[in-house]
Amino acid sequence: MSGDIEARKSEHIDTVLGEDVSAKGVSTGFERFFFEHAALPELDLDAVDLSVRLFGRSLKAPLLISSMTGGTPRAREINRNLAAAAQSLGIAMGVGSQRAMIERPALAETYRVRDVAPDILLFANLGAVQLNCGYGVDEARRAVDGIGADALFLHFNPLQEAVQAGGDRSWAGLYRKVEALAASLDVPIVGKEVGNGIGGATARRLVECGLAAVDVSGAGGTSWSEVEAHRQPDPEIRAVAHVFAGWGIPTAAALVDTVRAIPGRPVFASGGIRDGIDAAKAIRLGASLVGTAAPVLGDGAEAAESAAKRMARMAEELRIAAFCAAAGDIGALRRAVLRRTADWQPVPPIPAVAVPRRALRG
Repeated sequence: MSGDIEARKSEHIDTVLGEDVSAKGVSTGFERFFFEHAALPELDLDAVDLSVRLFGRSLKAPLLISSMTGGTPRAREINRNLAAAAQSLGIAMGVGSQRAMIERPALAETYRVRDVAPDILLFANLGAVQLNCGYGVDEARRAVDGIGADALFLHFNPLQEAVQAGGDRSWAGLYRKVEALAASLDVPIVGKEVGNGIGGATARRLVECGLAAVDVSGAGGTSWSEVEAHRQPDPEIRAVAHVFAGWGIPTAAALVDTVRAIPGRPVFASGGIRDGIDAAKAIRLGASLVGTAAPVLGDGAEAAESAAKRMARMAEELRIAAFCAAAGDIGALRRAVLRRTADWQPVPPIPAVAVPRRALRG
């Protein structure tokens, strides 16, 4: 079983890097919004402050290198390169699903990055469906403690599992188990999709179960049904997987819906966000943290400097977007004038988010 997981992790890297696995027929939805340009912003661009604080860590920008890989030897260098980039830029990072290291402890080294990134906000990662396969608080603690993480991503990927060879198909009764885990784990848990979106009703139930935040991870970026289609040996199931290439809630729609559903709670935005302008729009629509994944994977496979350069570019785009919207910091960006392209009407400001400033443990 562990050998199968290791091979699958390596195949996932190859597929994302080598195949067209983008969502088909769906966009993130951010193109439906635009900032009112400030022709005279009355700001010093270099003084624009992108810093935030979340879960006990200070970030120089509200950016996240989202969960991607681990569990195979080649992933060790990728994760360490990504972590070194995050450390140099003062941004957050999440590792890929740690089921592989739980079942095969020798693979833990493919996830460990604290020696190169001692100060970053670091997220561990486990699949929620594993709670129906015998996992519980012990495995979650091993995932968190094994890499010195500040918080845990509990990811939800029902579509991916449905079209994956040997995927987990039993998702009944998970809310109760999520609630039990949240009551026992002493770090924040963030519920996260993998690219098909979390809507408001689901987000509300997850927060009621005790989760600290939600990453909507909407549609418009990488489609994991497309990833699994390229890996699927059965041509009939492969055809089914391709049908779902456009399935999901567009990231902007998922973000707006979730922010309304769980007011005052941190909401992360990821899924097809590839530049700082969309990151700025996401923050204006209520995101506390903005993640990107596949676009930086190839850079992480190459060198830490390559990953750092790409993420620094995104941060600079975010800074310029804030500057041109007359926003001198993230708080001001949340109040900047954002209009809908459909009617040119301004989007009402989002109430302040009560972002947790301290980790829940020690």
